[in-house]
Amino acid sequence: MNSSEENITPTRFTLRKPEKLRHKNLVDPLFREGKSSYCYPLRMVWRQLSDDELTAAFRNGLPREIGPVQMMITIPKKKRRRAVDRVLMRRRIREAYRLSRLPMVETAKASPSGGTVSVSFIYMATENIPYAKIDRSMKILLSRLCTEISHEGTDPQS
Repeated sequence: MNSSEENITPTRFTLRKPEKLRHKNLVDPLFREGKSSYCYPLRMVWRQLSDDELTAAFRNGLPREIGPVQMMITIPKKKRRRAVDRVLMRRRIREAYRLSRLPMVETAKASPSGGTVSVSFIYMATENIPYAKIDRSMKILLSRLCTEISHEGTDPQS
């Protein structure tokens, strides 16, 4: 093993607790006030919060486990009646997000407003879709989110 191989640190693709959107104080406003984008079979709803908005969302102070990007996946029971189908599609969506999220997370960290970005992915199809199609849709949605986040800080209307 040469010295250049020793200095390389592997990129971790795991989804940790700070990256999971689970606080009701963040989920409810996401669906009320969030922006939406669609690429079959996924719909993405997202909302960017500044540090002040994030702190104001909690009464007893900001929880430790809140990352720069938090996500959740929703598979409506009305679309996929069987639990095994919902679980399968949730796994496929989570895997596509896990492997494609790094550029978007870096953009969110570099955002001048700071805070966090809350993202929800909603499965819209009535049948099971192959992983390749979900991965393509996820990459398109995350690239749209990257451009929105990077323009959010420069846009005077925001």
